[in-house]
Amino acid sequence: MKPTGLLGGSFNPAHGGHRAISLFAMDALGLDELWWLVSPGNPLKDGAKDMAPLSARLASARRQARRSRIRPTAIERELGTRYTVDTLEKLIRRYPKRQFVWIMGADNLGQFHRWKAWRRIARHIVIAVIARPGYDDDALAAPAMAWLRRFVRPVSQSRNWTDWRPPALVLLRFRPDPRSATSLRRDNPSWHLAFRSTASRDPVTRRRIP
Repeated sequence: MKPTGLLGGSFNPAHGGHRAISLFAMDALGLDELWWLVSPGNPLKDGAKDMAPLSARLASARRQARRSRIRPTAIERELGTRYTVDTLEKLIRRYPKRQFVWIMGADNLGQFHRWKAWRRIARHIVIAVIARPGYDDDALAAPAMAWLRRFVRPVSQSRNWTDWRPPALVLLRFRPDPRSATSLRRDNPSWHLAFRSTASRDPVTRRRIP
């Protein structure tokens, strides 16, 4: 079983903060690989006017992931899934030789109770939450934590997560990183145009994960 992390998101665009958090999680959890699931569309962000095309977001993710064991993919488009719970169930069936851990920022934990079948997600997969400045207090007080708190595991045992039976949650402390996709879009609203030629040469459907 290959220990594999899953980090879902819009990656609009992918940036150094995503990479730094991912490399930290790979070390903290002893991962073989970490997959960036570049979402075709986030149900909680539908209608966002500043959402770049999937091809550009995937191209930005591939650029950020170079020379690492991070694997950007738009596999949700191939699977035809819209919600995380459906994606996870299909990935677990498709890759029986991998053991997955779901990685999310504290901001996502704060709204986890709004995700479709979030308790079912927690029963499918171990969850690792990465501290994110400004969100930690709200995340720990979020409705989902009222149920998840009993399943929190010691951070000192984080490399043993493959032995845990879900539901299981570990809270990882990471040095604050000020970079965010929101600030990058604000500073450069047309960022995705730089990836137009790259996306045309390297379409979304290529580089399927083995």
